[in-house]
Amino acid sequence: MNRLGFIDGLRGYFLVFMMINHLNFTGGYWLVKLNHNQLAFVEDAQGFIFLSGLLVGLVYARKMLKGGFMAGAQAVWKRARQLYVYVLVALAILLVAAATLPQAAELWSPWMGDLSITDPVRVISAMLMIYQPTYMDILPQYIVYMLVSPFALWLCLHKRWGVVALISFMAWLIAQLGLHTVLTGPIDQALAGDGPIGIRAHFNVLAWQVVFFSGVIMGAMTAQKKIPWDRIFSPDRSILPVAALVICLFFLPLRVATGYGLMSDELLQSFMPFEVRATFGLVYLANFVAAGVGIAWLAIAGPRHRNATVRWIANALHYVMTLSFLRLIGRHSLQVYAWHIIIVYGLIYVDLRTPEFSEVTKTLIAIFGISLLAIPALWRERGSSDDGPKPTAPIAR
Repeated sequence: MNRLGFIDGLRGYFLVFMMINHLNFTGGYWLVKLNHNQLAFVEDAQGFIFLSGLLVGLVYARKMLKGGFMAGAQAVWKRARQLYVYVLVALAILLVAAATLPQAAELWSPWMGDLSITDPVRVISAMLMIYQPTYMDILPQYIVYMLVSPFALWLCLHKRWGVVALISFMAWLIAQLGLHTVLTGPIDQALAGDGPIGIRAHFNVLAWQVVFFSGVIMGAMTAQKKIPWDRIFSPDRSILPVAALVICLFFLPLRVATGYGLMSDELLQSFMPFEVRATFGLVYLANFVAAGVGIAWLAIAGPRHRNATVRWIANALHYVMTLSFLRLIGRHSLQVYAWHIIIVYGLIYVDLRTPEFSEVTKTLIAIFGISLLAIPALWRERGSSDDGPKPTAPIAR
């Protein structure tokens, strides 16, 4: 199995469903319910960020191994600069559109807040990625993580991956306890002025980094061939998939109960502090680890399992995640993500400016939006083969 191709397909899969989830039609639409997040505290953003970290570890650890720290670091920081340009371009498009399109600023206010081209404090805050329009939030945090990644990679390459893991865990713990507000609170108040919000960012950078840097650690160690994935995820060892399945089944009724208002108020008050999406609470962390282990076992060990049903599920997973469209947009995932922001805001504007669409029309619009995701990927691969650029080296087996 081409594992880099599989990873690209997974990223493409997450992009498709993030697109579906981010479209806000008047009255909602049924397609948004066809997602694993309806059955688990596991969402597309988590997988997308983890796989991005994994590929940072895989790709840039090799560069650092060959050319030293600065060779790897400069490549990572160049990537971060490129992504910052995407943020500025997307921001500029939204600001100009909000200022020129009829009623756009008013219609987009639930997603952009009071961000306006006429407010220099807000504009500068947005340029500094402190005040983030909704759906743009993954890119700013990814840029921050990329700036720090070279140091994490260097530690991993010098057998100090445990230090990276410990720092990452402590940062996550700080976010869980709310200790970061000692620093962010005064900044928020200073930027808010007369308004209610100064800092606007859904994802807590200190919390969600645990997803990214766990990927970086695994990617860097894989690049050094220090993780025997085929032995860890062996078809003859059932403890990992069974444990993953048990944990996912444990969270399934809890997810349904919280999602559909079936949990009692008393139980909800006890449960909710551990189920905070913005700070990637313990519930999200545990469920994500279990789901990740289960998917990894299916992808690596599943096709070789003695049970025909397990093999069928694993092969079906492989088939879906290696679809050409998913691999195409997955190879250029961050460019596609930046482009999807513009698509989503555009479609929201159209929806709010017209009478409510029928369910069929909403579905067709969503499919149209998904098809548009290919535009930046096709542009970047113009003149290359259908399979796009080949990876420089396979993932170690």
